[in-house]
Amino acid sequence: MAAPLSPGRRVFAPTLPLTLLAVLLAALFVRLGLWQWQRGEQRAAAATHFERGADQLLELGAGTGRELPLYQRVRVEGTLDGAHQFLLDNRSFEGHPGYEVLTPLSRGDAAALLVDRGWVPFTGSRAQLPDVSLKVSDPVRLTGRIAQLPTPGLALGRAAPSPLSPWPKVTSYPDMGQLAAALGAPLAPRILLLDPGSPFGYLRGWQPPGLPPLRHFSYAIQWWTFALLTFALWIFLSRRRRQAATP
Repeated sequence: MAAPLSPGRRVFAPTLPLTLLAVLLAALFVRLGLWQWQRGEQRAAAATHFERGADQLLELGAGTGRELPLYQRVRVEGTLDGAHQFLLDNRSFEGHPGYEVLTPLSRGDAAALLVDRGWVPFTGSRAQLPDVSLKVSDPVRLTGRIAQLPTPGLALGRAAPSPLSPWPKVTSYPDMGQLAAALGAPLAPRILLLDPGSPFGYLRGWQPPGLPPLRHFSYAIQWWTFALLTFALWIFLSRRRRQAATP
């Protein structure tokens, strides 16, 4: 004969509200994990694309850069316009605040190409901008990678260059139309990330935008771990003490 269940013994008796809550939370965590994993795959593809862009050096000529893959390495000729430069605000390098310097490269009848000459540190005061003056007036031949303007993760922090401010104009995550309006001349839709070995530049350690792929993959694993913990907690909370039968 089987021994009767003691009154203190626990039984698995999940409630409907607790089960629904656990299912919703676990589904959310699984979905977030999938999203982070997909972001990681996208970043990995971008990193591979970035590396392949250096395999061949192309002549840009009068092209806009839009006809080429992002991060394709090119050579271009023109005249650097040191009198009309932009300082991209809210740009950091190894954790330090500063600016990235955008200098128009005049190319005759073709649209000017903005050259990102690299990063300069914040001086400690908005009233004192870094010295990014250029001493060259002759035509130059530059090499670099075709890229897009930096964009923020959120819509916050955008500030178009003020028409009243002197040159160089400080701006934060502008679009190309705003820069062209401030310059008063058409601009190519892409920019050039000046090669680290090229002259006329500052600190340059170009990487594909966004977090490293491994960071996204680790976030995905964390979200999936939360889903498993939710399932384990649901089981633990669903075990109840068996009440003694009324004689």
